[in-house]
Formats: sequence, C-alpha cells, structure tokens
Amino acid sequence: MAREKRRRAYAFHRMSVGEVVVRYALLAVVLVITILPFLWQLSTSLKGIDENIYTATPRFIPEDPTFANYTTVAEVVPVVDYAMNSIIVAVLVVGGNVIGATMAGYALAKLRFRGSRLVMGALLATLILPGEATIIAQYVTVRSLGLTDTLLGVALPGMIGMINVLLMRAAFTAIPDELEMAAKVDGANAWQRLIHVNLPGLRGMLSVISIFAFIGAWDDFLWPLIVLTDPENLTLTVGLQYLSGTFTNNPRLIAAGTMISFVPIVIVFAVLQRYFFRGVEEGAIKG
Repeated sequence: MAREKRRRAYAFHRMSVGEVVVRYALLAVVLVITILPFLWQLSTSLKGIDENIYTATPRFIPEDPTFANYTTVAEVVPVVDYAMNSIIVAVLVVGGNVIGATMAGYALAKLRFRGSRLVMGALLATLILPGEATIIAQYVTVRSLGLTDTLLGVALPGMIGMINVLLMRAAFTAIPDELEMAAKVDGANAWQRLIHVNLPGLRGMLSVISIFAFIGAWDDFLWPLIVLTDPENLTLTVGLQYLSGTFTNNPRLIAAGTMISFVPIVIVFAVLQRYFFRGVEEGAIKG
C-alpha cells in the first residue's frame, strides 16, 4: 500500500516532455521580455556616433564598441556627485528600514500590548493608498521640519516602509514562541530577545527588505524632483534627466546614463543575492 502511494506521488510530480517544453518556452518568453530592453540599452550605449542604431534589422552587437559615450556623460553631467547623493539617500533609507521595520515587526509579532490590532489595521490601510495620494502631506511635513532641498528630506518618507514592517512581522511570527518564552524565563529583556534570539535567523529577510529599500530609493524620481532645487543636491536619477534635454538627438548618451544608474543595483543584488533567496524561501515556507 505504501509503495503504491509513493508510486502515485512520483507519477503526480513527474512532468511529461510536453509540460517541460511548455515551461521552458514560457520561461524563454519572460526572459526575452525582461532582458531584451536591457540588452538593447547596453548595445546602444556602446555604439559609436557613426553607427546607425535605427537599422531595419536591430543589431545588438556594435560594429566598433566604444566607451566614449560614458566619458561624454561624465564630462557633461557630474555623475560622481549625483551618484554620491543617491548613495547617501539609499543608505539612509536602507538603514531606516532595517532598524525601524525590524523593531516594529518584532513588536507586532512577539510583544503583547493594547491596540496592537488597531496598529496592524492602520498599517494594512496605508498599503491601499497610492504614493501620489500622500505626496502633498509628505511635502508639507518635510517643509515644516525645514528639510526641503536636503538629502535627509528626500530619504525621510521612505525610511520605514509599511510593506517591510509586514514582511518582518511575518518573519518574526515564523520563529517558535517557545524560544521567546525560554529566553524570557532566563531573564532576557525585549532587546536581548530581539538581538540574540530572533535576529540571527532573519538575515535572509533583512536582505530582502534591504534590496527592496535600496532599489526604491535609488530609482525614485518624482519625490526628489519635488523636494530638491539645488543642482548640487540632485540624485542620479534626477540629474541624468539633463541628458534628455542636452542630447535629445543622441540616444547613445541617454542609454549610457541609464546603464550608469543601473550598475549600483546590480552590485547590491550580487552581494546580497544569497541571503535574498534565503529570505524568499523562508517566506514561501511560511506561506
């Protein structure tokens, strides 16, 4: 009987040749849709001024690859200064989310206090509102604090994301309550239980929210455009828009600027990808 059940389970999970072909075909379609624009931008950024990029048959391999477009962008736009401004904003946002979302998630998951359900409902309600609905209130708040035209003013609204709080709450909920109770019996306070008992097993989820927070802060365009007025304080995504006006007829330089802004995201993901996938798997197991 047990052998028959194992045989049926094996037959259920075993895919036919047709199913394998369909799955790989769908993966290939998704890969083309997601990777093709990136490859086209990379190819355009490496093409010389004499090479036609509007050929009837698109060419992804440049005839004479050159990095002159990147040097031209660096000469016209202070890319390094803008990149440093973006890095400062991203570090503030990531640090705020890692610290704030961790403490808030731990409090909602492990601590018992009056009004916890109300707080949880308020957090869920904020996810329904689009960012554009609260952007005026955010600007009024930042202006009242005297943080307009500052990098801290750019980073402040994103330093604690509600979705990150909920992710950390779910991660803390997955940790057995017995560990929490045992540490409490041994005399550990809330901070000690958070740091020594719960956090060591949540590096994967911390990497997930760090990557999400970094990408959100790095790619943000509308909010820095509203808050910042001094050209020296512009972030990279806003500063590179000068290329659209200065070199409208030369998409090679615009593509080079796009690739420059894309590189830091690749670096961050490459460093944290091991923990990122671990955190995704933890969330999948919990679900």
